[in-house]
Amino acid sequence: QVQLVESGGGLVQPGGSLRLSCAASGFTFSSFAMTWYRQAPGKEREFVARIAPAGTSTNYADSMKGRLTISRDNTKNTVYLQMNSLKPEDTAVYYCNTHLGPLAVWGQGTQVTVSS
Repeated sequence: QVQLVESGGGLVQPGGSLRLSCAASGFTFSSFAMTWYRQAPGKEREFVARIAPAGTSTNYADSMKGRLTISRDNTKNTVYLQMNSLKPEDTAVYYCNTHLGPLAVWGQGTQVTVSS
């Protein structure tokens, strides 16, 4: 069964950091690019970061560039998102995603709340 399970979200103060994890199963993880999205209340889901299958290439949303690092460990079938200097506007549910051909696979999301 193909599955993505996010973890690591929580409540953090402005300026703080969080590391999100996404554990994958049911497919050959090392063969597929992985992407993080987020969705804030009342807003559409938006792209956050993407990493190539071997981890050799990364892309980031302009709004968060310089504050994010996406990485992956293909031996653990896990992709990570390190977020620093968090702002209240980063509050959202963060989702892990991959595409297995035409099939889009999503995790259940993990809530990140940035508030003092």
